[in-house]
Amino acid sequence: MHTHHKTAIALATVLLGAAAAAAAPGAAQASPATERGAAPSACRPANHTAKITEAPASAGHHHYRVTLTAPRGYAPCALAGSPTDVGFSDHGARTPITAGHYGDQSTAVTFGPGHPVHFDIQVPGDARQVSADEVSFTLRAPDGLIPGTSFAEGTLKVAPGTLVGPVEQGA
Repeated sequence: MHTHHKTAIALATVLLGAAAAAAAPGAAQASPATERGAAPSACRPANHTAKITEAPASAGHHHYRVTLTAPRGYAPCALAGSPTDVGFSDHGARTPITAGHYGDQSTAVTFGPGHPVHFDIQVPGDARQVSADEVSFTLRAPDGLIPGTSFAEGTLKVAPGTLVGPVEQGA
């Protein structure tokens, strides 16, 4: 009888934990494992890399491309819209610049090994710019935010009025 009681407690704990995880508002599940041994999601911050490169300028704006890649061994996942909570740092010191977003926030794209994605950072050319060498951001899935903060490194300049575009297919 003692063994049945322990088994019942263990089962109840697992079920309550699963119910709590499913009920967490605003947090998207980044391709949860559906079977034992399934690959972890490429969307989780620890499972991808991001790099900042300069992109062609447009009328009155400088552009930078942030490209995300995932190595083999990770499961593809869906991303949508512009990253949120975007912050810029220079040699470890956070800049006072915040970023808005532009473009279609509802189109989903597939990200994973062999399927890089990117987003644009658009900086006004006529504003007072400050140097940065790192961007932090939170990715979005079609159904909410992906927990955790991703980071990209590379040289850029940002200014008041900086905007971040939606995630798109390709490097």
